Formats: sequence, structure tokens, C-alpha cells
Amino acid sequence: MPNNPTTTNTTTNLNPIYICGSTATGKTAISIALANQLNGEIVNADAYQVYRGLDTITAAPSPQEQAQAPHHLFGILNPTEEFDAQQYLKLAKPVITDIQSRNKTPIIVGGSGMYLKFLTHGPSPLPPGDKTLRTKLDKLTDQQLIAQLQQLDPQGATQTNLKNRRYVTRALEICILAEQPMSKLKTDWANSNTQTEKHLRGILLDWEREELRQRIKTRTEQIIKSGAIPEVASHKNLSKTCEKAIGIRDILSHLNNEITQDRCQELIYFATCQYAKRQRTWFNKEQWLTPINITSTTPQKNIITQALNAITKKN
Repeated sequence: MPNNPTTTNTTTNLNPIYICGSTATGKTAISIALANQLNGEIVNADAYQVYRGLDTITAAPSPQEQAQAPHHLFGILNPTEEFDAQQYLKLAKPVITDIQSRNKTPIIVGGSGMYLKFLTHGPSPLPPGDKTLRTKLDKLTDQQLIAQLQQLDPQGATQTNLKNRRYVTRALEICILAEQPMSKLKTDWANSNTQTEKHLRGILLDWEREELRQRIKTRTEQIIKSGAIPEVASHKNLSKTCEKAIGIRDILSHLNNEITQDRCQELIYFATCQYAKRQRTWFNKEQWLTPINITSTTPQKNIITQALNAITKKN
């Protein structure tokens, strides 16, 4: 049974609460604390913690942590399965609805920006690429592509780098497939997002950069010491999606005697720091998230208080 101390749902609003942040920012601990405060249940929004048997390399919540509050969508897929944001959305939405139907608060936790974006704003309205159309467009000259784009979407053409053939081709492809100007699609999407974000509740755990790098270094060391290498070695035929998880390819290189264990650990650390930087950039653009600045001396109770204040404002 989950260890659920004095739960006080300080909000009657059952809209999801999003706990976001770069890797190693302490999202797991904060989400558990909030789940216990708000009678909530935690839903995974990490692209790789959905895979079973890779808990160490993906830094998934431990069994002890998961026992402290209900957790969903952790370790549900075989590592041989492919997965993407659209598939995640199909899995997450009914889980969230079920939590709400039991008068509980869904607490969405993760650092996978695209997965979270699909959940908060829905899939992009821009049509996916079409190989047949792309083949036809590839036969056109740069000037022909530009002329067609300027004809179908004059405004969009002014917003597109016309010196970049790939950008022009994609913009024209969108206009043709959607049967309307790309600029209109984007404007309508932005306006829709503005309305959506008025009702979104979430926090961004934002650490000072050098302190976060030290946390990443410490966690990387712990991951290796805790058995990430034999964990990865135990799996065969990993999916292309799964192989993208930070550390897996480096560990595979080590297992193939291409690099030493020390070099493997070093590469995982560098890759994680780079990923954290990309995550920070992504989340900083999500203006609906309330940032909470954290250092190594910030008490958890202060973080929880700030989080609850941010959530209450959106009620």
C-alpha cells in the first residue's frame, strides 16, 4: 500500500499538474511530495522510463519511491518496442481521465518536451511529410519553389528563410497538403495555445547550472555503480526509440570493447549535460510553467510551498 500521510487536497480543481524540468532536477521527489499533499497520482511523461527492465539507466523511480504514491506508465513497454509522442498521448489520456474519475489529481512528471507538448496542447496541426509530393517538389528549382510558396502563402514566405531550400520545400508542402496557408495554420495554432495555457498548471524545477552539472555527475557515477552496464547487456534487439536513451549507446560501445568503462561514464555525463541544456531551452519557452529556482541549500518544503502557490493561482 502507498505510504500516503495526511493527504489534504488543497484544490478542487482536478486538472493535471505538470512537474517539469531538466534531467536530475529532483522531479521524482517533488512529485511524490505533491501527490501526498494533493491526493494525487503520478503519471510518467519520460520517453524512456516507459520501458521495463531499464530502470537504472533511465533513472526511473525506485520501487521504494513508487510505493509512496500511485504511479502510472512506468515500465510498461518491452525495450524492443518503438514508441513516440502520439502513442504516448493515446496511453496517457485515458489514465488521466481515470484518475480524475476517482476524484484524484493527476500529477504529470517528466522531462520529455514533445510528450508533454502533445499532452498539454495536442499534436501539431501541421501535416506530416508526403514522400510522393516531396519527390515532385525536389524536381523544382529553388526559384520555382519560392514562387509557388509566395503565391500560396505570401505571409508565410516572408517568415521563411528563402535561402534554405529545405525550409521552403517544407513550407510549400504544408500549404499543399493542408490546402491552406501555412501561416494561417500557425496563427490559429498559436491563438488556440494561448487559450489552452490559461488553464494549464505546472512548475519548472530550475537549478543553477553548475550545481545541476554536479548533480548529473554524481547521478551518472551512481548509475554505473548501480548496475547500468549489466542491465543494458541483458537486453537484446533494443528498439531504435529505446536506443536513443542517454547512455545506452555508450554502454553498448563499452560492451563491444570499443571504449573503457571510465570513458563510457564520461560520455554519459557529457551527453546528459547537453540534454539538460536542450531541456532547459525547451521548457523556458513554455511561459505557462512557473519556474522555481533551486540550489543545493533549498529546503524541499520551500519548493513544495512555491509549487502549491503556483498551482493555487490557476484554480
